[in-house]
Amino acid sequence: MRTFTSLSVISLALGIAIASNPDLKVPQCPSKVSTQFTTQIPSGAACPQTKVELCYTNTALNLVFTALGETNFYFDPKQTTNGNIWEYEVMEAFISKGSDDPQTYFEYEVSPNNVTFNAFILNPSRVRKSNTPFDHAYIAEPFNDGFTVNTGLDKPGKKWTSHSTIPLALFNGEKPRGTPWRMNFFRTVTGPDTFPNQQLCGWKNTGQANFHITPAFGTVEFI
Repeated sequence: MRTFTSLSVISLALGIAIASNPDLKVPQCPSKVSTQFTTQIPSGAACPQTKVELCYTNTALNLVFTALGETNFYFDPKQTTNGNIWEYEVMEAFISKGSDDPQTYFEYEVSPNNVTFNAFILNPSRVRKSNTPFDHAYIAEPFNDGFTVNTGLDKPGKKWTSHSTIPLALFNGEKPRGTPWRMNFFRTVTGPDTFPNQQLCGWKNTGQANFHITPAFGTVEFI
């Protein structure tokens, strides 16, 4: 009897389908993979460049967001953890373990003043369809749960950068080598002259002015 030991066969035996050509292959730290986006959702019009760098350890996903071409660094200083920071300027990651179009996923946001939004999203329709459930389960104490974030502003350079650590225990995902994930990355751009209107910028275009379209999530593999 032949014995198959390849990672792909083992993964399929566990019911896990790894994309044959994932959009991103995330390495173990300190190596990183980088991607970027420069278009608005859904129009495809130009948007300030946003860079995302990723790597993982056995216990955490490390994310580095860099917002380039920034002119306003716009936030509400009264907002705190899990406030509506998305109304202003943020960079975001939507994250789900597995290869399916998710109905639940983690939404992570960070603002220029280092405030974060951290919540699991329930989206059974996968497209935030009207008159269907859509809900949040907040991570109330992220810094007690292993999250870290460090955001720096470079106003002369017209950019801000945020280094974040997200614990993989949230996803039952420790020691994640070889596992498939679905992700999307976003940025909102506004300022005192345009607020509350925003440019909605994204990595994978959702086809509408709505980030919560999970079939549009990119495919990611931890290698």
